[in-house]
Amino acid sequence: MKILCVCGARPNFMKIAPIAEAFSNSGIQYSIVHTGQHYSPEMSRDFFEQLEIPKPDVNLEVGSGSHAQQTAEIMKRFEPVVIEKSPDAVLVVGDVNSTIACGLTGVKLGIRLIHVEAGLRSCDKAMPEEINRILTDSISDMLFVSEPSGIENLRREGRPEESLFLAGNVMIDTLRRRLSIAEESDILNRLGLRERQFITLTLHRPENVDSRDQLLRVLDLIERAAKISTIVFPIHPRAGKAFKKAGLEGKLSEISNVIITPPLGYIDFLKLLTSSACVLTDSGGVQEETTALEIPCITLRKNTERPITISEGTNILTGLNPERVGGELQRLSGNNFKAAGKCPKLWDGKAAERIAEQVRKTLA
Repeated sequence: MKILCVCGARPNFMKIAPIAEAFSNSGIQYSIVHTGQHYSPEMSRDFFEQLEIPKPDVNLEVGSGSHAQQTAEIMKRFEPVVIEKSPDAVLVVGDVNSTIACGLTGVKLGIRLIHVEAGLRSCDKAMPEEINRILTDSISDMLFVSEPSGIENLRREGRPEESLFLAGNVMIDTLRRRLSIAEESDILNRLGLRERQFITLTLHRPENVDSRDQLLRVLDLIERAAKISTIVFPIHPRAGKAFKKAGLEGKLSEISNVIITPPLGYIDFLKLLTSSACVLTDSGGVQEETTALEIPCITLRKNTERPITISEGTNILTGLNPERVGGELQRLSGNNFKAAGKCPKLWDGKAAERIAEQVRKTLA
């Protein structure tokens, strides 16, 4: 049994780490292919080191480009790898360009496809990730799902019942494995922060950072939030470039009570999350992590593909609405930022073990 495990962008690395460990423990032979979709040290190499992911057997070194350019280049470079290694299956995770590009390439070569984190839907096709999710699920042979809504979505789309598996959340596997290590991080001391005395902000989605008008709303939102608590903003490369292009770097730096940092490694960022009073984000993964940690999360989007973080977790959906965000923060601060949710079933740190067991059973 030989499996090619694909990863390419920061969100993938946290998902592939526990899968690689579970495959090793189960005796499943695998190779890791890094597409190079994210390639800077802080967005790639640091994650491999901190999560103890084995060095990639292959790095396609694709780099940046438009969605079409990047997807096409990944497919072109991945095809000879599949032909050479002749795996029994290709395993892809999440919803980035690497996911659909490698999935489609493998299927066209007659290789079975495994999709981990299948079935999630925002019902917003303006999101490139939504297109990637739908297309990858439509061609996959095994669909491992992190929450019940994913099973319902896949059934509605006509996927065969025998291909669906509710396995739990591999992102949370990584979180639980690294909590004790994160406790040793000195990020709070380096930034002069105290536990539960600050709000963490992350932004990277095009709909929030790719227009000047939206960035002005972000600045309004940050100003309102900073009146309630210190804001820590590890700035994503996309957001940093957007502020610079819009000529708004100066306005951002002028807001008082805001600490701006470069992108953080996983361990430092996890320590920041666990110590936050509240989190503002447009990240799907952060919605899940804050739910698992039972920390209030305000999601700056109109929709979410992870509804369980709202129905059972600690997540509040506001969109990029400064007034509403300010109101929610006032309400939460009046309750000492106490979370009202709980960690969903099967987010127990054992999802990758269940995936490895089912893969062995099915491919055997």
